[in-house]
Amino acid sequence: MATGWGSILRDEQLEEMARQAVDRALAEGVLLRTSQEPSSSDVVSYAPFTLFPSLVPSALLEQAYAVQMDFNMLVDAVSQNAAFLEQTLSSTIKRDNFTARLFDIHKQVLKEGIAQTVFLGLNRSDYMFQRNADGSTALKQIEINTISASFGGLASRTPAVHRHVLNVLSKTKEAAKILSNNPSKGLALGIAKAWELYGSANALVLLIAQEKERNIFDQRAIENELLARNIHVIRRRFEDVSEKGSLDQDRRLFMDGQEVAVVYFRDGYMPSQYSPQNWEARLLLERSCAVKCPDIATQLAGTKKVQQELSRMGILEMLLPGQPESVARLRATFAGLYSLDMGEEGDLAIAEALAAPSQFVLKPQREGGGNNLYGEEMVQALERLKESEERASYILMEKIEAEPFGNCLLRPGSPVQVVQCISELGIFGVYVRQGKTLVMNKHVGHLLRTKAMEHADGGVAAGVAVLDNPYPV
Repeated sequence: MATGWGSILRDEQLEEMARQAVDRALAEGVLLRTSQEPSSSDVVSYAPFTLFPSLVPSALLEQAYAVQMDFNMLVDAVSQNAAFLEQTLSSTIKRDNFTARLFDIHKQVLKEGIAQTVFLGLNRSDYMFQRNADGSTALKQIEINTISASFGGLASRTPAVHRHVLNVLSKTKEAAKILSNNPSKGLALGIAKAWELYGSANALVLLIAQEKERNIFDQRAIENELLARNIHVIRRRFEDVSEKGSLDQDRRLFMDGQEVAVVYFRDGYMPSQYSPQNWEARLLLERSCAVKCPDIATQLAGTKKVQQELSRMGILEMLLPGQPESVARLRATFAGLYSLDMGEEGDLAIAEALAAPSQFVLKPQREGGGNNLYGEEMVQALERLKESEERASYILMEKIEAEPFGNCLLRPGSPVQVVQCISELGIFGVYVRQGKTLVMNKHVGHLLRTKAMEHADGGVAAGVAVLDNPYPV
């Protein structure tokens, strides 16, 4: 990959450019609530972002877009295959209480009979650019987020900021190369389609929100797109659902007496987000005929254990029969993934990781960033886990070695300086299924996040990565 904005990064005017960029970001709505006042929009700040767009090979960007509809189909196929989910997660649920609780709800809903007939997937598949020994780069999947895939709203606001920075520097040709991007519009399109197929003109969309939500403007972007289509969104917490939510005899969901067509989760992906009351609320929502985004099976389809199992020979072919091109596109993006279940296969994986710790990452079944273990921390964890059945709640993954590059990460209160960075590319996917028929399957935009080399793990909301745009080369 080309080195990027070398000469400009050595410019003494970096601070002035940063001021211009920050002002433009605020004007464009690249906003977060502050950590001091996460429940109020009285005082807001800009969401951290890069001063310059980061160089991304066009071929890898195109490959990531081309495989997204395959990933949509794969997630949907996994969510419908109860036997595969049960078999895959059998060892994990013995040791991971959170996955076990989700799985219990899944089993309860299956036993009672699934009430919903329309299914909606809004996901984001995340990749890094692997630097190969021969100098070439390859697209490798890190994970797929099947619940609360965020930053589709803010990602639509950042291209204007980077165009502005390049225009200020009289780089108008370069500014024109920054891709337009509006994931929130595409995500709203999926919700709107599901709402329409639900078939009740007065029904609402219920957004399950956190009490303290710094990333509210990202969510509002989707709400505003829906309102423009005359679809009304109400924001409620799990606690509100358990107090005021109810099902009628047809299992239609009502909230404050109003019928709900679609439930869109922006909460409920981490153990800390569930009290006993919240688990009850989640079960109530799952039992209803409202379209859940995601339904519980689709949330389980996004676990690390499922990701690892999908990389086994023959599994993709079983889930996507008669689709060899899709299977080939999917498999080309897989990094090495290893089971830590008790037995010879898991023993071998642990031995390999202990022998070459710099080449592996240890991943628990968690979303939200900041959970993975590397290097010395990983070695300590593996030494502690290797004789214990608890190890089955983790997977091992080959560590992606990316080519670092220089950029400035702009954060409130941080100095403007050039640091060595790596990027992660996310592609947003949307699908809607009615019964057994896929009525929508598309990619709707991208998200580039960039972090300093010393930060191994963590998303924008976790305070480590910052928003960015791909500059195709």
